[in-house]
Amino acid sequence: MAAGKPDYYAILGVFRDASAEDIKRAYFDSAQKLHPDKNAAPGETELFLEIQQAYEVLANPKRRSMYDATLPPEIDVNTAVKHEIHFSRPNLVRLGEPQLIYALLEVRSREEKTTLPTPPLNICLVLDRSTSMQGEKLDIVKATAIQLLRSLRPEDVLSVVTFSDRAEVIIPASISPDKKKQEGRIQMMQASGATEIFNGLEAGMREVRRTLDPSRVNHIILLTDGKTYGDEQSCLQLAEEAAALNIGISGMGIGNEWNDIFLDALASRTGGSSAYISKPKDIERLLVEKFKALINIYADDVLLELKEQEHVKINYVFRLQPEGGSVEIEPHMHLGPILREAPLQVLFEFLVSPEALNGDVLTLISGSLKTSITARPMPVPPIRLNLTREIRPNPSAEPPPTQILSALSRLTLYRMQERARTAADSGQYDAAARHLHNLATHLLSQGEHSLAKTALFEADNLERMHAWSASGNKDIKYQTRALLLSGVKEKAR
Repeated sequence: MAAGKPDYYAILGVFRDASAEDIKRAYFDSAQKLHPDKNAAPGETELFLEIQQAYEVLANPKRRSMYDATLPPEIDVNTAVKHEIHFSRPNLVRLGEPQLIYALLEVRSREEKTTLPTPPLNICLVLDRSTSMQGEKLDIVKATAIQLLRSLRPEDVLSVVTFSDRAEVIIPASISPDKKKQEGRIQMMQASGATEIFNGLEAGMREVRRTLDPSRVNHIILLTDGKTYGDEQSCLQLAEEAAALNIGISGMGIGNEWNDIFLDALASRTGGSSAYISKPKDIERLLVEKFKALINIYADDVLLELKEQEHVKINYVFRLQPEGGSVEIEPHMHLGPILREAPLQVLFEFLVSPEALNGDVLTLISGSLKTSITARPMPVPPIRLNLTREIRPNPSAEPPPTQILSALSRLTLYRMQERARTAADSGQYDAAARHLHNLATHLLSQGEHSLAKTALFEADNLERMHAWSASGNKDIKYQTRALLLSGVKEKAR
């Protein structure tokens, strides 16, 4: 850009070839955040006027055309985040059979972590208080909620909702809380009733929306020990509404009775994560760790918007860090947050049909990455994401990058337990047992003796009784998922 000349596209956070509808939507989103009636922060009235000026020019076809004529060639540089892509191989081969190829996407902050402000929180704890929570579980939940309340900074907002077959707001969202009174209300929680998660989530959503602020980390933490019945679709729909408002949802399941598939899907809709609490004593540690992770967020979420490519199927998408978990494959994929100290790392598995291999270059993904950063009131310009590979007659002798080998190695164990679970769910118990024996062999080779023993025990259960033990499938699933992150932490040391 010429010196002193504003870049209206960057101000609105859109590409230069954005449609009129894209520009209108970007203006509406920014105006909602920065309008003086809703936001009196110093300097943000001026930012709102810049947004308004950009929209007035770009929404008018004639003025936009005249403005575009003054622009220099577009340089695709994002000053907030940077991304890197590693492929499992440099090219595809012209063959008459399907081929697999992997791509590892890393997105990280361009700024030094020491200069990044820690964002204020707007968190709602949605706590199951059904009859099954009675005793040690509820006592630890109450003690931990009080501990988190006491650890809040002056700028943080915490609300607490309890639910069974109905929901109750025991701490409304508030900027300046009376902590003594609120601690008393937490202590008075009593267990009763059945588990109906939608009631709790709906009440939690209302509380977060009361103090919803794009400069905060807006998040719901759901903690439950039971299954919900009949309201799963309502919960998933609510998660989609939360994602549209940039509200994250994380789920924590205690014990063996809760539905991990449902909780994974619920969290995935918003780029959140799910966790397994096998013993009540771990409730405190996992809740405190979650709060620390939320405080360390740089970007709330990275949204991948993509167009389907003919004869290319996205088989699998998995977030390796900061919090491991499967990502639902859809045109708008919430990939998850970027932490101040760690990049977002996502692995894609593509299946390429022979019909796609007729040209010289194949596009695997065409789309854009959109990042929401709480510390920046202005929109972050999107990043064009075009993953392409050359098509050649012969395979390359070049080995895969170490980043891809490491990612695939870390994910292998988790994929093995997935295959075992899928086989068991379809009644193929012998096949499921074989997958678990294979998993145990790999675990032993990596020194994971305890988890290998669990895998062998569950293989025996499936062969003899055609069933998992009470906690078997969750133990294996979440412990192999934890190994993904332990590999990252060791590498970072």
